[in-house]
Amino acid sequence: MARPAAALRNTALKKDEGQDRLPFFLAAGDVKAAAEAWYLWLAKEKRFAAHTLRAYGQDLAGFLAFLNSHLGDAATLDDLRGLRQSDFRAYLSNRRNDGLAATSLARNLSAVRSFFRRLQRDGLVDNAAAGLIRTPKRPHSVPKPLSIPAARQMIETVDEADAAPWLQARDAAILTLLWGAGLRLGEALGLDGDQIPKGDSLTVTGKGRKQRIVPVLPVVREAIATYVKLCPWPIAAGTPLFYGARGKRLDPAIVQKAMRSARRALGLPETATPHALRHSFATHLLATGGDLRTIQELLGHASLATTQRYTEVDAEALLRVYDSAHPRARA
Repeated sequence: MARPAAALRNTALKKDEGQDRLPFFLAAGDVKAAAEAWYLWLAKEKRFAAHTLRAYGQDLAGFLAFLNSHLGDAATLDDLRGLRQSDFRAYLSNRRNDGLAATSLARNLSAVRSFFRRLQRDGLVDNAAAGLIRTPKRPHSVPKPLSIPAARQMIETVDEADAAPWLQARDAAILTLLWGAGLRLGEALGLDGDQIPKGDSLTVTGKGRKQRIVPVLPVVREAIATYVKLCPWPIAAGTPLFYGARGKRLDPAIVQKAMRSARRALGLPETATPHALRHSFATHLLATGGDLRTIQELLGHASLATTQRYTEVDAEALLRVYDSAHPRARA
């Protein structure tokens, strides 16, 4: 039996949880309530990472905005029930004309499908048309890690940047943590003051709020200890581990900017990003004999297929060595 969309709000969104920032302003009545309930479900039950949650919300908002123009008015639940495959294709065509790449188009469609699955689950809308649309083919990509010398130079460069000593130490500690433990940037910046690594391991909260244990090398502990000693802000339980210059939790954009400046100074490609250090962690482990299952656990990948991409990187490196050194390579 169908339930009113407003009844889906099992837990009301408070303002500080982002209700006033939800992007569904072009949705009408029950559709808006259903969209907000879906968004809350992704956040609370599916435990989407903040970045992914925001992207999905924007994607659905874009779809509802398209329907507003496509249908001539804000879509109702009846309108959603009547959408055909041609309507969803028109939406993807519209987004493609806006210049979206295949990867972004695939995510857009994934968000829309997720919303319709939730509508069906709640007995509001039963429309399988979105699921019948072929997902735009994503280009095959291989992780682009830094070489060991380049990773070292990157850390040394940010440690010698034109900034206060504690900021230099902070940036060097973060990059050392990304390369030495394979953390995502968001995972590193989400650490609190009582998580200063003192032993050989660290518990990290990753995507979907899943926790994993990663090893901590002495060089990582030393880099963080140097930063903690110089940091002018209190570091304890309930405080961030990594601070911004104004005493708040560090924004990822600051680290990205520091690494951008360093890679320009070193003449490294634009692929030398904070995430490339995580790629470097995995690739360097694999190159020295690490097995895929262990690397999967260390990275927090849900699927082994994601980790297997690093074998392609290793194979490419071997081919480069062969092409440059083997006497039969140019035969």
